Amino acid sequence: MPKQLVPVANQPILHHVLNSIAAANIQDIGIITNPETAPQIEASVRAWQAQPEQSHPNKRPECVFIAQAKPLGLAHAVQCAQAFLGNAPFVMYLGDNLINVDLDALLKAFLAAPEQAASLLLKHVEHPQQFGVAVLDDAGRVKQLIEKPKLPPSHLALVGVYLFRPAIFNAIAQIQPSARGELEITDAIQKLIDLQHAVHAYIHPGWWLDTGKKDDLLQASQVVLSELTPKALPDDLSQTQSTLSGVIHLGRQCILNHCTITGPVLIADHCTLNHVTIGPNTSIGHHAQLSHCTLQESVLLDHCQINGWPARITHSLIGENVLLNGNAGVNITGNALGEQQLVLANDSRLDWQV
Repeated sequence: MPKQLVPVANQPILHHVLNSIAAANIQDIGIITNPETAPQIEASVRAWQAQPEQSHPNKRPECVFIAQAKPLGLAHAVQCAQAFLGNAPFVMYLGDNLINVDLDALLKAFLAAPEQAASLLLKHVEHPQQFGVAVLDDAGRVKQLIEKPKLPPSHLALVGVYLFRPAIFNAIAQIQPSARGELEITDAIQKLIDLQHAVHAYIHPGWWLDTGKKDDLLQASQVVLSELTPKALPDDLSQTQSTLSGVIHLGRQCILNHCTITGPVLIADHCTLNHVTIGPNTSIGHHAQLSHCTLQESVLLDHCQINGWPARITHSLIGENVLLNGNAGVNITGNALGEQQLVLANDSRLDWQV
């Protein structure tokens, strides 16, 4: 699946992005898509729009899908959206980013400073060689951008949230494709600076998480789960002979039997758990069927099945429709044979052979 649709805390990364945008009262969203993943992206966005919004009932923003026929760079994506954007200031928010940013405050500050052609969200990072890096002048304005420098002049990385005024279109028109054949947004912003436009920097004090690899995704899940607020559990939970502690969000129509769950844990709707031990920092997708197993620090996507698995599952990423079939019998507790870390693609099946 597109990495923008990989769930973090049972919610696609793209939905986290859209929630951040909606919280800033932005009512018009253009979503750049490519031909390969457009149907999946559009279906996910429609599902998001259909969800009730607690703070603004029935006021999900309008979304327009804008095709980018070939992956020719982020600046090219802005060009593709020019007709949609017109002469309005706009936010550019990369759809695979997880950032706990107060976008509303950032936007208000930008709109109150009409002399700024752009405002960039920056974050101090340990390994700036992997990112676009900004150099600031004494007044805190951006004076130079360098894409993935071998010898970084700073530790301030671009983190994927940009605010622009229409001057960016003129800047993009004056740049050339990079060595990898793309119109780079860093080159376009550098052109703004070269043309004597003011580019503001906002150094982000909160967290920013990359989700490109398994460990990054698990870290992102842990951070988001750590911010769960307590939620009431069903009144009849005592009848399940289960023990729950910590912050636990239990979805609709879930069945628990002889389970021990230590939060933070997020369990989606229509799950059945029988003799299962779940440790902290675990999210379980919709319609999971788990029996006689132990897991912790893991992400399970929708329709997972685990039957009598003899090892404790930890730090694992398990895709949709995965079956873990333990042939050692239903009385296995999930700790008999130590720990396992698993990364399983959608529709996988793994059998325990004895």
